[in-house]
Amino acid sequence: MAGVNYSFCNINESEDTKLEAARILYITFTGINKNAWPDLETALIEVNECIPEPNICIGIKVNNELAGWIGLRPMYEKTWELHPMVIKKEYQGKGYGKLLLYELERLGKLKGVIGIFAGSDDETNSTSLSEKELNGENIFNEIMNVKNYKNHPYEFYKKCGYIITGVIPNANGPNLPDILLWKDIR
Repeated sequence: MAGVNYSFCNINESEDTKLEAARILYITFTGINKNAWPDLETALIEVNECIPEPNICIGIKVNNELAGWIGLRPMYEKTWELHPMVIKKEYQGKGYGKLLLYELERLGKLKGVIGIFAGSDDETNSTSLSEKELNGENIFNEIMNVKNYKNHPYEFYKKCGYIITGVIPNANGPNLPDILLWKDIR
């Protein structure tokens, strides 16, 4: 990233920024789950829900172009939920997501947050957790031995210090779990 000009911004800085954040959300998730934000209007509703205080909603600009954005909202008193996080495809794998996540964690600490929770759905059979029915007999073993087959984001979160704390089996249909992650940011 040497020589690359990047900066963080408040997604609420302008209507254009909010609309671009919605576009990024809609376009990026269309290929993953077209039901998540089926159109630009529902993506813009999500952006607007992420903005109000006490939520944190920031973006990262690369050469003055919005490359991605992230939201953090209260879940419990001291543990908040990361939702959503999205980086444009052309900026993925270049370190911008990590920069954005670390800035969000820094801002969370300033608000007294000590832990961050994130759910990362496996709706595309991208992990070994979608290979079989998860139940009381196998769930912990499957979590301990999870494998990433198709660049699932859980691995990105693990590299950033998050741990898998569990799954919600069949959250998105048969054998389509939600992977639950958490990080202590103290």
